[in-house]
Amino acid sequence: MERTENIALEFLKDSHLEILTTFELIEDQKKFTTMPNELLTNADGQYSIVITHKNKPVGFFLLHTTSRVMKYTENKHALLLTSLSINNKEQGKGYASIGMSMLTPFIKSAFPMYNEIVLAVNHKNAPAEKLYKKVGFVDTAKRIEGPLGEQLIMSLKVT
Repeated sequence: MERTENIALEFLKDSHLEILTTFELIEDQKKFTTMPNELLTNADGQYSIVITHKNKPVGFFLLHTTSRVMKYTENKHALLLTSLSINNKEQGKGYASIGMSMLTPFIKSAFPMYNEIVLAVNHKNAPAEKLYKKVGFVDTAKRIEGPLGEQLIMSLKVT
């Protein structure tokens, strides 16, 4: 596994675009997320975050501060995490675990008014659920129906 000083969470930059538009996932993973090249236009309250290794994009996700967050929690100081993906050729190197473990300090620095991160993970997506639990997310016992069936709502307190 790579040392964490080579891995960072960064807001989307123009220099990331070329690699992000070439991200690939296996078919089984594509059904659970949206590819970065479909999400590279920032909307109000939606922030594109890039996981980099030695300044090269290896992963991507979105953080939301919009009213959409309230579908998952009643906490007005929560962020919603969506669309996590790690480029297929970069998988298995620990980037998802390390990137997600960096969420708390990143949120404290970039979004200091927020104290929770919530997400929905399809109950059929066991690898993602395992990853989120590994980095400290807990199952809230709340469920919603998603496009592919039941989704578990998970939460990470930012303290």
